[in-house]
Amino acid sequence: MTTLKDLSRHLGLSITQVSRALNGYPDVSKKTRDRVMEAADLLNYTPNIAARNLVSGRSGVVGFISRNLPGIAQNTIFFETVTGLSEAFSARDVQFVLHLTPETDTGDIIPVYDRLFRGGTLDGFVLVDPLPEDLRIQHLLTHKVPFVVHGRGEMEPPYPYVDVDNRGLAYRMASHLTALGHRRIALISGPEPLAFCRFRLAGFRSALAEAGLEENPAHIRHGFMTEALGLTATIQMFGDPARAPTAIVCGNTLVSKGVYQALGSLSLRVPEDVSVIAHDDAILAASPESFAPALTVTRSPLADSWAPLADTLIGAINRKPIGTLQKIIPFDFIERASTAPPPA
Repeated sequence: MTTLKDLSRHLGLSITQVSRALNGYPDVSKKTRDRVMEAADLLNYTPNIAARNLVSGRSGVVGFISRNLPGIAQNTIFFETVTGLSEAFSARDVQFVLHLTPETDTGDIIPVYDRLFRGGTLDGFVLVDPLPEDLRIQHLLTHKVPFVVHGRGEMEPPYPYVDVDNRGLAYRMASHLTALGHRRIALISGPEPLAFCRFRLAGFRSALAEAGLEENPAHIRHGFMTEALGLTATIQMFGDPARAPTAIVCGNTLVSKGVYQALGSLSLRVPEDVSVIAHDDAILAASPESFAPALTVTRSPLADSWAPLADTLIGAINRKPIGTLQKIIPFDFIERASTAPPPA
């Protein structure tokens, strides 16, 4: 087996120079790097991963920790998150692992991060669904553990994140409806404690206030963003038809599927009787074009986050400046056939 020493001798370069070229260090010229890579191919050199990790003090592995909650295997968003992140890190020669803790383990999850990092198993973590004041973020910052958050909380100091403008997209959806003349507008969003849901509620409220409208607490519903939530929340809100909303803002397209089903069961038409608008994460199971009528949306595909999340975590591991480790992904507004002025 060809060793790093053999490669060094063949090239007439120091072992350090060869190692840095193989590992892509920026202080190695392209000419030298290309020469080293060609020689490595010629001599069938395969790096000793264990030895390399011993020298670097890194495992070359990052992780995503989650509780093994009921139905997690059938959760479309969870599945797309794990597969998308795995593919993104793999393309960057970094191993990605999913670490599930038992459903019955309801204790503090922070020791799991400590054990996996301090033991040298993982170099860093991807966090999702941050709370406004997230104890995971506080702990990892305090102990200088590399991480990136998919989303943002409300904490200081700054930390690495990749996020969409949740306040802005909720404002855009609600203001579209107020511009059409709607005055009774509902919001069906995700779990209230999560930071992105708070940002969306703030954007929704801002649009209503700008239009001179008062928020109706009965028209604000929170829960896990599934078809079942959309169905149940809509049925409940239309218990009193005289006070029912004429438009509904949905947290994602899965929620919209439930809303459409509920409205159909109530013999209400979209958009003639009720307008429906949603944020589209580009979930394969609920394409807005498949709705009848086609769904008006703000759009920011989940898939657009995977590569930035991988790049940001790798940057955090390499201790890059925090200003380079924060990214906001833009959203689009696409008007289709599910929104119209309210009935006269």
